[in-house]
Amino acid sequence: MLNITVEKTKTPKQIPEKGAALGFGKIFTDHMFMMNYTEGKGWHDARIVPYQNLSLDPSSMVFHYGQEMFEGMKAYKTDDGKTCLFRPDMNAKRTNNTNKRLCIPELPEEDFVEAVKAIVKVDEAWIPTDPGTSLYIRPFIIATDEFLGVAPSKTYLFIIILSPSGAYYASGLNPVGIWIEDEFVRAVRGGMGFTKTGGNYACSLAAQVKAHDAGYSQVLWLDGVERKYIEEVGAMNIFFKIDGKIVTPMLNGSILPGVTRDSVIHLCKSWGMDVEERKISVDELIEAQNTGKLEEIFGTGTAAVISPVGKLRYKDDVMVIGDGGIGPVSQKIYDTVTGIQLGKIADPFGWRVVID
Repeated sequence: MLNITVEKTKTPKQIPEKGAALGFGKIFTDHMFMMNYTEGKGWHDARIVPYQNLSLDPSSMVFHYGQEMFEGMKAYKTDDGKTCLFRPDMNAKRTNNTNKRLCIPELPEEDFVEAVKAIVKVDEAWIPTDPGTSLYIRPFIIATDEFLGVAPSKTYLFIIILSPSGAYYASGLNPVGIWIEDEFVRAVRGGMGFTKTGGNYACSLAAQVKAHDAGYSQVLWLDGVERKYIEEVGAMNIFFKIDGKIVTPMLNGSILPGVTRDSVIHLCKSWGMDVEERKISVDELIEAQNTGKLEEIFGTGTAAVISPVGKLRYKDDVMVIGDGGIGPVSQKIYDTVTGIQLGKIADPFGWRVVID
């Protein structure tokens, strides 16, 4: 069990009023969690302190060699006033999967969850309760050795910050347009595609700008070898309903194992739906669209939960999915996941974790 010291702020910020436009990831709470790692000593000095700037040497290795990772999760208020997390153990496991790949020391999973619970408890007054809102949680680890050399750092900082947020997309649950990228590559097997690290997102920016300029919300990536198999969207995993079956790309080392992705697969199977995790080519998608078998497309992720796709572009082809609106499976999944998160419906899987 962590021995967490708490230093409360002497200058609290103004908590946004009910009904305020929050945006996403723009407002930050009063406090943050911090913990150090030193080689030979391990993780130590767990503490909650006032939200503040970091003081790092310009030679800190995170700035030069990108040894860092992050996670994304949320806290919610139920109608009866309880504060809940959604499957935090999955984020703890994924943290260590990322850490192994980046040579960052692993965090005991129970310490990760305890740290998240502790900082959320301190700032739980910041959890918004308007529909579609939540307290976004951003745990991250950075390498802090003062050294210009390519090697794993011997010191690290583990930090958790909190942000009361609204919908990830300004359009909310309205279907978005997706650009299938045919020039740039995000990840290849054997690389870091399955990790939550900044490099995976930095390399996506050029394609993201290109897609936005053309009027599309997100980029859908193809595999980096054959350039024909669907992988994932920039901020989401992707699902297709084809001829009655739910199909999603199989995890192959270059796709992030999303917590929401896993939850959707469990839900669909529990409803008796056929679910396939496999390779799916862009040519198969086009053929399914041309034959009327492509019924729905939706993305899944912590930030947006479910993001229906109404339009898909590949080269000169622009496909309108269904009638361009949200499909019945997408709506059912969204209602179920958010219902479990907010305590509005039963949780048969034990995914909702109450913070005492």
